[in-house]
Order: sequence, then C-alpha cells, then structure tokens
Amino acid sequence: MKHLPVALNKLIDDLLKEVLKFKSPTDKLLSEFFRNSRHLQPKERSVVAETIYSTVRNMELPKWIYDKLAKQMAKDEVAMLINSLMVQAPLTLRVNILKTNRQKIIKELARYNPIECRFSPYGVQLNDRTFLSKHPVFTEGLIEVQDESSQLAGLLLNPKRSEMVVDFCAGAGGKTLLLGMLMRNSGRVYAFDINQKRLSNLTPRLARSGLSNIHPQLIQNENDTKVKRLHGKIDKVFVDAPCSGLGTLRRSPELKFRQSETGIAELNIKQLSILNSASKLLKVGGMLVYATCSILKEENEDIVNTFLFNNTNFKVIPVSTVLDNPDLANDTGFLCLMPHMHNTDGFFAALMQRIN
Repeated sequence: MKHLPVALNKLIDDLLKEVLKFKSPTDKLLSEFFRNSRHLQPKERSVVAETIYSTVRNMELPKWIYDKLAKQMAKDEVAMLINSLMVQAPLTLRVNILKTNRQKIIKELARYNPIECRFSPYGVQLNDRTFLSKHPVFTEGLIEVQDESSQLAGLLLNPKRSEMVVDFCAGAGGKTLLLGMLMRNSGRVYAFDINQKRLSNLTPRLARSGLSNIHPQLIQNENDTKVKRLHGKIDKVFVDAPCSGLGTLRRSPELKFRQSETGIAELNIKQLSILNSASKLLKVGGMLVYATCSILKEENEDIVNTFLFNNTNFKVIPVSTVLDNPDLANDTGFLCLMPHMHNTDGFFAALMQRIN
C-alpha cells in the first residue's frame, strides 16, 4: 500500500483493522465504508476493495481446515487448491435465454473481453472486471451474475416445461431464476426460504427476468405446513443447503476465519435434516439435487451417503447421465468442482431419484 496516496492508505488501514476482527462479512463492511466515503472515485473504490480482499485472501488457511483437506486429497493437490483460493474469482454471468443469447451478450460487452464459459452453455466470463448494476444488459434482465458452478447445478436438476419444482433453500433466488428459465417460463417453481430479507431480494430480480412461473414462499423451518402440503406432489427438488461456504473463499476470503469445527458439526445436523424434509416432497420417480458451495467431504459426500443409508427408496444418478463432460464428475458420480481444476467456485452436487 506504500504507493497509494497517504489519505487513501490511512482509510484502507483503518478499514482493514475492522475487517480483520472477522465479526462481520467483508462485503458488508465494504458497503458501509463506501456509503460513508462518497467522495471516493470509482478507481479509488476499486483499489480499496481489491486491497482488502487480497490481504485476507492471501492469509494462511487455519490448520483445522488444512488438516481436513489433507485427509481428502494428496498434499500437492491441497497446495494447488490453496493457491487457487488466493486468486480473485472471475466475474461470471448467466445469460437469460428468454430475452437474448450468449453471442449477443458477448458482442454487447466486448469492451470487457468476454469469453464463453467452459462448461455452462449460458455462461459468460469477463476477463476485465466492471460494475454492471447500471448497464442495460443487467437492468433489462438480459443477464444475472452467477458463478458457473451454480449454473451447472441447475442444469443437473434438468427441469422440464410442465413440471412442479421446489428450490428448497432459495435465498435471493439466483438458482430459482435459472430453473424458471430452463423451464421456459412454464410449469411452477416454488422458492422456499426461512429468511424474508433474502426472499425480498428476489423480487427485483424476478421483475427483471420476465419470469412468471416463480412463486416465493416464506417458511418457518423445513417442517412448515407450506412444505408438508406438497409432500409427494413435486417432480424435482433442489436443495442448496446452508454450508460453510469454503468453496467461495476467492470471493469471501474471511469465511475461513469465521467458521469453526464446532460450526461445521452443527451445519451437518441441519444439512441432513433439510435433505430429509425436502426429499418427502417428491413423487415416485422424482429427482433430487443436494448441493453445497463447500469443499469439505463431511458437508458433501458424507451427508449424501448418510441420507441414502437411511432412505433406501432413493438412489444416486451419476452426473454423467445429465452433464456430458467427464471432467465434472468424481469417482462416485457426484458433481465435484474445484477452482484449481475448473476455475469455478468449489462446489458439490449429488443427483438422486426416488425409486419407490
């Protein structure tokens, strides 16, 4: 930071002290900082944000996380993974094919050096970062910001036009909108979440998208009556389970210091409970996707294997039967994405079918 103006350097130092307390998400602290520092020019804001993120991104993983990863993969691969988590994530977009196509978006955003994503047919990656919140492609609902891993998870569920689908932990609805688009704005998609604020964030995105087949539903918990009334009636269910988020460290590097082994154990209980409840929604023959943005086996394969042991009426469907790319599946047939291999967030998804 020695090459920055003294005043800006001081601002960054003060902000970094707050960030390194790890009491609040970095993006929240940055938003508050920028609201209180309206005199900063766009380039200065960019310098502040990247300096903060780079500093946190480049600190050493906590030992407990390293130890867990070392049990899952070879040490040289752990090193490659850690190095990849220290690199800023690319800005990835998902094209809304109900309104446009990928080539038109690439042409429209040519000044930012866009390229087609490697795996998702709807993905565009910008090599030059920018803010698109006021750009017509965003305000008119032609694109959404969405990592390629999330796009692939939606493609894995493979919803059809006339089906009834549930996004069980919808949040702000990024995957919900993808599912609605894949269904060509027909059928019905229920967006369940326990957080009204997160669901409210879906409202403007839904308006921009042009979709009318999305139905947001606030629930109290996974056993809410709104959930139970749909038992046995749903064709496909997507469970984007609450998780450690350790696959997103390129974007949210402070998460490695805000999680703990105790917290992971508590999440495991919640993940299995949510998966069990969500599975009850399905018709016989219905499809279920369990997904996390975690790189820890105990949040991923272990949860799925425990669920399958307790629910013999479900079986795994290999990812390769839906996503025709051998680079996307691990040895057990699950979707397993890693930043050092796929240039996506760390992400896991399992496809299962109710067989009786």
